[in-house]
Amino acid sequence: METPIPTSRESRWILRAVLILVPLFALLRLAHWNLLWADEDYHVAAAVNILHGRVPYRDFWYDKPPLNAVFYLLIGGHAGVALRLLDAGYVLLACYLAYRLARTWWSPKEGYAAAFLLAFFTTFYLPSAVIPFAADALMIVPHLAAIYYARQRRPVWAGLFAGVGFLFNIKALFVLAACGVFLISQLLPLLLGFALPVVAGLGWAAASGAWPGYCEQVWRWGLLYARNSPVAHPLLTGVSRTANWLGFHAALAVATAVCLVKTDARDRIRLGAWIALSFVAVCLGTRFAPHYFLQLLPPLVIAASRGIVLAFQARRTLTSVSLGVLLLVPLIRFSPHYVTLAFNAAIHRQPQWSDVVMDLDSQRAAAQIRDLARPGDTLFVWGYRPDLYVYTHMSSDNRFWDSQPLTGVPADRHLSATNAIYGGPAAANRVQLARSHPTFIVDGLSLLNPRLSPQVYPELRRWLKQYHLVSRTKLSLIYKRSE
Repeated sequence: METPIPTSRESRWILRAVLILVPLFALLRLAHWNLLWADEDYHVAAAVNILHGRVPYRDFWYDKPPLNAVFYLLIGGHAGVALRLLDAGYVLLACYLAYRLARTWWSPKEGYAAAFLLAFFTTFYLPSAVIPFAADALMIVPHLAAIYYARQRRPVWAGLFAGVGFLFNIKALFVLAACGVFLISQLLPLLLGFALPVVAGLGWAAASGAWPGYCEQVWRWGLLYARNSPVAHPLLTGVSRTANWLGFHAALAVATAVCLVKTDARDRIRLGAWIALSFVAVCLGTRFAPHYFLQLLPPLVIAASRGIVLAFQARRTLTSVSLGVLLLVPLIRFSPHYVTLAFNAAIHRQPQWSDVVMDLDSQRAAAQIRDLARPGDTLFVWGYRPDLYVYTHMSSDNRFWDSQPLTGVPADRHLSATNAIYGGPAAANRVQLARSHPTFIVDGLSLLNPRLSPQVYPELRRWLKQYHLVSRTKLSLIYKRSE
């Protein structure tokens, strides 16, 4: 016997629960207010450089699309509570778009489910994947907006938001392709909409003198990085990490399967193509980092919202129990981190957590630099420690502010390896660095990988003699230019 659809009173209770839980989940990231995570620190530091009057690509090396740095100008390039409130606001906006998309596609019930699922799974997963808002996370809003307008058959707007996404992450090309599945007969206006923000962004790069640097840093370095994955067995890694991700997102996977089985053929094709294209984007570079799977989150959230409603209509009790059990797994696994961090903050104790050791060291090093610094002082960091620029609010005085373009070794392997993917240009970059005169140098790499110490490179030895060691932390050496 078919279970009746929930009454309007039950719907009001569902709405109240969503209106409470979605903001609550978004605001839980405030527990991380005193930390900076890898990737987000790079973009916040880029915003700091911009606030110092420096143009990305032209005046400082920045190997990501420009809107990632622009986003953090909204909070003046600061860390702390403002950063986490900005992130929470972004999550709420994304949840609203998920609600609108699912509601217009089916009904308000799917909209409530989509908003809840997106808030839940941008909260209860690996902190390194869901807390920092870098290129993959910052594309969620334009991703959802593009598909929303594609579903509405408004191709120019769909293309425009896919183009905005491209200025956050080049994987937006897969969002554009997904929009094309919805708008197969309107590809020309779709491409026109995509071109508008992209041409505007590239026009800015050309007008500001940033175009050569943009091509070199975003595209040449980016393609070299993508082609030179450190993953030894990409197929096995891909299968393993995809299975791990689906395990913690089993509620989405199961509900999506229900949707694809029970929905009509037209929706099945569109949703299936959107999911497939998003997964191809995850596979790019064969690294399968946890945050790459954020590309897959929007289509699964939307499809799962429909699957949950269909399952409730068929077997309400079984669906309630099954959904509760599947959501309980990530909730139990990841909620203790928020509790622990909040408790540590309340008693003014630093987190005892291996994932944040580097960030805590940067906080200590930045505090020592601030004690020594005077207005107008500049900073260069050897290694990959962009959080130091955020905590000191200093900029570099040359194009380079970390050692990746100087050693040619990407940050995802330079703590243990020395094999360069960018050898020739890196040598020329070291010569250029040796002409600069930063007030402080922080060597955040030598103590971890002496084979990539700056003293190893002949071009830098004479330059380094101008500096003397003034302080140190467990992982960092702090040098100041001799008077």
